[in-house]
Amino acid sequence: MLAILIIIYSAHAFACSTFLLSKDGRYIFGRNYDWITGNGMVMVNARGAAKTSFTVGNGKTISWTSAYGSITFNQFGKEFPHGGMNEKGLVIELMWLRETNYPAADNRVALSELQWIQYQLDNCTTVDEVIATDQKIRIGRDGAAPLHFLIADAAGHAATIEFINGKMIVHQGSALNYPVLTNTPYDQAAQQYNANKNAQFNDNSVQRFATACNMVQQFTTTKEEPVNYAFDILNKVAQPGYTKWSIVYDITNRKIYFTTSEQTQRKQVDFSDFDFTCKNTPPFINLNSGNKGPISKNFTPLNYEQNKTLIEQSAKESESRIKVRDIFIKGAAEYFTKVQCNRL
Repeated sequence: MLAILIIIYSAHAFACSTFLLSKDGRYIFGRNYDWITGNGMVMVNARGAAKTSFTVGNGKTISWTSAYGSITFNQFGKEFPHGGMNEKGLVIELMWLRETNYPAADNRVALSELQWIQYQLDNCTTVDEVIATDQKIRIGRDGAAPLHFLIADAAGHAATIEFINGKMIVHQGSALNYPVLTNTPYDQAAQQYNANKNAQFNDNSVQRFATACNMVQQFTTTKEEPVNYAFDILNKVAQPGYTKWSIVYDITNRKIYFTTSEQTQRKQVDFSDFDFTCKNTPPFINLNSGNKGPISKNFTPLNYEQNKTLIEQSAKESESRIKVRDIFIKGAAEYFTKVQCNRL
């Protein structure tokens, strides 16, 4: 059912940028979300929530109980995030990659690409654990948006995850010289950047990659405050008219900072302000609320109608590039009611 949304995504304007900063044991993850609407919510996801995946591909499903709480950025309903961080410091963010070719159907359970993100945040604490899930789950090929991912954990490990020619391709450790990802396959972007690090590239994605790489490397010598420096990078790679969310994850201190194109004053969310115990009343806040500074106290319980309205509004505001069918809106809204606390 989720593929009804994803199959009709347009690549135009979906030009996101991500990176990881590391210095003196401090890890900061930055992300620009570029699209035609900035509608969205910040959602708190509890540990102890029982879930079953949407049926994708061969009809198999997988059930799990979330082991870790998380805070995510959602545009098309709860449980289908565009990215986020869990309480153990694992961060996952998506970007468009037209070269993506997900694995063909096999014995593994297929998840939609957005629910795949929530599954990882629910169940994993490290980059290696995320990569290991490829043994039992995959992203369903039919109708899926072509994406790749930058992920990082509390130990400062980072990896890119791409799906090329039906295989998961991972860059990490010595194979990931630059913890940066835009909308070009990592190998291609790194090769072009290495050939001339001071070049002005005609390819917008490679230029953003190069700009972020240069600034990430300069971070080791700058005296600027890390969160501010991350926002500086995001400003440099922003796409006028399309950058809707700029998000900085302070992995080390479990804090999230963000701005939006509608509300440019910086907001802050602190994990220590939330009780991630499952209570069937998940807190949320509108991404474009007028609050500024620490906003954890402004979160309120999410209900069915609010979640459905989010999906409907996002679909309407995206209709110049995508057409979201009513059956998806109904299905995604109803999925919210199926996630319940595990009382065992």
